[in-house]
Amino acid sequence: MSSTKQSATEEKPKFETNSKFQYTTPPSPNWVPGTGATSDDWKHHKKISLDPYANSRTPVSNYKLLTSAITPRPIGFVSTVSVDGTSRNLAPFSYFNLANHDPPLFTLGLSGGPGRLKDTCRNILETKECTISIISEWFIEAANYTCTDAPSDVDEWELAGLTPLPSMKVKPEHVAESAFSVECKLVTHHKWFSKLEPERQTGTLLILEGVNFHVREDMVVDPEGFTGLDPEKLKPVARMGGVLYTRSREGFELGRPDYKTDVQPVVDSAENTD
Repeated sequence: MSSTKQSATEEKPKFETNSKFQYTTPPSPNWVPGTGATSDDWKHHKKISLDPYANSRTPVSNYKLLTSAITPRPIGFVSTVSVDGTSRNLAPFSYFNLANHDPPLFTLGLSGGPGRLKDTCRNILETKECTISIISEWFIEAANYTCTDAPSDVDEWELAGLTPLPSMKVKPEHVAESAFSVECKLVTHHKWFSKLEPERQTGTLLILEGVNFHVREDMVVDPEGFTGLDPEKLKPVARMGGVLYTRSREGFELGRPDYKTDVQPVVDSAENTD
């Protein structure tokens, strides 16, 4: 039985709506340079080598492995409009991330090809624009409901009961319930083809530029500079493997070591000891 099926049959504790985000110490506050891992459990287990193109493996096997290992993944909740303006689409994607800040760039991966091209992908390629909203706990069920494989003429906004807000620089609306949304324009895209069937397109990578931001006022930690959001208020949701989602309830801070002041003295000390 898969872990997903097991979790579906187990009795679960109730979701804690009012849980607070808290800061903790790092896992090993007394860690010193050169120590390495703080647990040696890894020494007792061998790594298994897997060829993604082996005859015994299928793309589905790789999909299940990768989506359960590359976690947690941020979710891009993407809104698009068809090129003729007659239909709009709303869907979440976890092949999504921030790629650069100057200019603001985002990557979005969409599976499928001709004959199986997602409405979101087709709309972006044809109109060159979209909006991306961040999903939070208070509307995760509604966002997940838009995953349904509805016909292209079905409006996911209405299915989910979410509220569209007009954008300023692109036609697609953004999600009013989201604490952070980005209006985007397509920079470039790349088509991917199967290694096993080279003629079959399996996906598309989109690189999108953020041209306008929308931030909920109570989320901002510095109202004058707008340089950060409060994680306790944002309550972001991320994807795990299968149908599993996760949320952020705690975090710890680890500063980036400065080589001259933090690292070089340790290196010099080690050399003098030798």
